[in-house]
Amino acid sequence: MKTQSEFISGTYHSADITFLLKLVNMEAIDVASKEAAIQSGQRHYSEMISFESAPEPGYMAIFNEAMSAGAARMGREVAALARSISNRIDGPITLASLVRAGVPLGVLLKRALSRIGRDVEHFGISIIRDRGIDGNAMRHILDRRPIEGLLFVDGWTGKGAISTELEESFRSFSAVAPKLVVLADPCGRAWLAASGEDWLIPSGILGSTVSGLISRSILNENVTGPEDFHGTVRWDHLEAHDISAAFVDHVWTHTVIALDRNIGPAQWTDDERSSHQRQSREAINRVAAEFEVENLNRIKPGIAEATRAILRRMPQMVFLSSIDDAEPAALLHLIREKNVPFKVVPEKIHPYRAITLIQKVSKIAEK
Repeated sequence: MKTQSEFISGTYHSADITFLLKLVNMEAIDVASKEAAIQSGQRHYSEMISFESAPEPGYMAIFNEAMSAGAARMGREVAALARSISNRIDGPITLASLVRAGVPLGVLLKRALSRIGRDVEHFGISIIRDRGIDGNAMRHILDRRPIEGLLFVDGWTGKGAISTELEESFRSFSAVAPKLVVLADPCGRAWLAASGEDWLIPSGILGSTVSGLISRSILNENVTGPEDFHGTVRWDHLEAHDISAAFVDHVWTHTVIALDRNIGPAQWTDDERSSHQRQSREAINRVAAEFEVENLNRIKPGIAEATRAILRRMPQMVFLSSIDDAEPAALLHLIREKNVPFKVVPEKIHPYRAITLIQKVSKIAEK
């Protein structure tokens, strides 16, 4: 069993988060080899990691524009979510942020709930598609905190793959459905969301440099044993580019203003969920039908997921709602930089502003 001194907080303030992750060393694999191994079924994506490069200046300029446009909204929505959580949960509150996209939101929610006066703890926990949630991390949390106040935090929902994974994994711990909290829920799968809009959440378009310098989680028997938490690589070579603490500190100034003005609680109704579930399903099916996609994991909907897919995967096509919209600016930058084909088809992809289709492995092999 780990002692508290062995736990990590990445590059966040230690009071903001405890990552239930094991620091590991792994040799990075190039993106094309990784993609071929994933799609051929030779290896699961969680067994490998690709090297993460520093964001180039032009991309960071777009991120800074996204911050200017979206930090105040994110701050308000964090405050509204915190008010709603406080109203709905009696007793101690425990936030389990899904690594990595949930972490910045979880840090801010932890601060907001503490400011409201609630008993709250915050952990970063791994969940991996087709592998489930980290059982050792879950047991660590539930040995210390009541399950009734456990909330899972993610930045947004894409097409619902992680939501489904969470629901299936959580059955091992409770007969009650897990409570997922997000900023944006375009696919209608969250227990609580600030909205269903697919908008440019600033932290959604960066990787480790806004997530405590940790990689996405790793589950590889060569570096993680049965008693270990899921693994992570710390990208120390990006230290000069790290803005994790600065990002949450900046958004936090807007959250404090909203809390002090007694912003109302966020509302996310069953009707809103149902509407977004239907629209999301229809958009995914339209893309899948046009390109004869059998494996829906190749479809990455939503601005953040579509952007990350270009950064980390091998894109075949990007679908956009508009090229004049400022929201997918980072995505358009990458499309032009990497010469990725795209289509502007707003009706096809609604309620999303963007969808990236990953290349099929046979097409990669032909190149």
